[in-house]
Amino acid sequence: MGLTAIALATFPYSAHAQDKPASAQGDVSVTIYGNNLALIEDVRRLDPGKGQVELAFPDVSAQIQPETVTLAVPGATILEQNFDYDLLSPERLIEKSVGQTVTLMHTNPTTGGDSGETARVLANNNGTLLQVGNRIEVLRDIPNSRLVFSGLPAGLKERPTLSVRLQSDRAGVRPIRLSYLSEGFTWKADYVALFDEHAGKIDVQGWITLNNTTGTTFPGARVLLVAGKVGTQPRGTRFDPRFRNDMADATDERPGMETAKRERLGDYYVYPIAGRTTLADHQQKQVSFLDVKSVAASKVYRYRNGWLHSEDTPQSAQTVLKFSSSAKDGLGDALPAGTVRVYMRDERGQPQFIGEQGIGHTPMGSSLALPTGEAFDVKVQSAVVKRERIDLGEWERVARWRVTVAGAPIREGILERDVVHWQTGMEYTVTNARPQPVTVELVQSGLDDGWNDIRVPSESLAGVQRSVDERVWEVPVPAGGKTVLKVIFDTRD
Repeated sequence: MGLTAIALATFPYSAHAQDKPASAQGDVSVTIYGNNLALIEDVRRLDPGKGQVELAFPDVSAQIQPETVTLAVPGATILEQNFDYDLLSPERLIEKSVGQTVTLMHTNPTTGGDSGETARVLANNNGTLLQVGNRIEVLRDIPNSRLVFSGLPAGLKERPTLSVRLQSDRAGVRPIRLSYLSEGFTWKADYVALFDEHAGKIDVQGWITLNNTTGTTFPGARVLLVAGKVGTQPRGTRFDPRFRNDMADATDERPGMETAKRERLGDYYVYPIAGRTTLADHQQKQVSFLDVKSVAASKVYRYRNGWLHSEDTPQSAQTVLKFSSSAKDGLGDALPAGTVRVYMRDERGQPQFIGEQGIGHTPMGSSLALPTGEAFDVKVQSAVVKRERIDLGEWERVARWRVTVAGAPIREGILERDVVHWQTGMEYTVTNARPQPVTVELVQSGLDDGWNDIRVPSESLAGVQRSVDERVWEVPVPAGGKTVLKVIFDTRD
């Protein structure tokens, strides 16, 4: 009988190289979703035989969800299915050999000659314990030694295998369709944006980045990518929340209302990869899906101030890149969630990285504003210059209501309560050390706090109430100069 030798020196474990067997897969299609999930369809031409037979499907994903398996075998009925995931490895080989006899081989470091002696594997807990004759040895403490096994223990599989017991009414080769869901596949979009500030244009390349950590290679597969959040039920400890794509809040986006000219699957967009491709295990692959030149874009500065927030020192404004995904004036496509990395050319014409930002799934026609970093020369210092209680009149203290119920007397009620209002004076000093004038979008947030009662009796520049909680000013600042914005707020808090 031939020997299967596995060398176990002190560390690491290693095995004699063997040719990797050809894949047993057939015609494979892989649909990859954005939340660590894929649908795999594998059509194999097999002869199951006639009667009650066992049929094995090696090379399925090692992260298969067995409860999602569907198998279509013409002329046969499925009786039972099993997923064999106890895979062959040096560690599992030793664990399965506990209590068995092996050969302990020694190599003479001077002559290179081998000699062997019989040993029994006692345990494999934080190290391999061997009984050699009437002594106990720890494998890692024996120099220039390894174990040799006479064969493979039952139950160990070289490859992830799905086995099926079925009742077949006839023999003969036929297409057998296997489909299942698997974890271990992820994809995301990555965008490379080259911004020309002087021309007010941006070039954008979109790349899809695939990762396969299923433990299985899928050669020559048809691949579809689905953009959107597909609902799934968490599966105990195997659910990994890191794969959620909740990045939409990172940008200031006005969602679009244009329909992209892409294949759809229900409420999701589908991005097919042209031709066939091999999805190798533990491989990252990138394919292009977007390449747009000279799209209108602009750079703006933004500063957001919290309520009653004063700064002891000036703070940098954010640098924000604005562009559109519309068909007419923008990228002209729906954008899957991912990361936009922005570059600009330096004075030598060399593209240089200036920042990145994540986006969520973005419909076509959206307006995006991506913060890419902090401005060196544009600063804002906020200060509370006045804070006092004010009296806005008797009517603010009294609430009156009437309750009318059919067939019942009318009930009236009066409630008097103290209502406290505050008048707050804020000053925002915006400075610009650039040789060109700039405009800073200054946002004061936290104004309302749920009261729906906010007033602005005075402001040195006209602002816009974006919501009950935020007011926005476009503050022009001359080159090498400053602008002071003064605002008075009347609020409940």
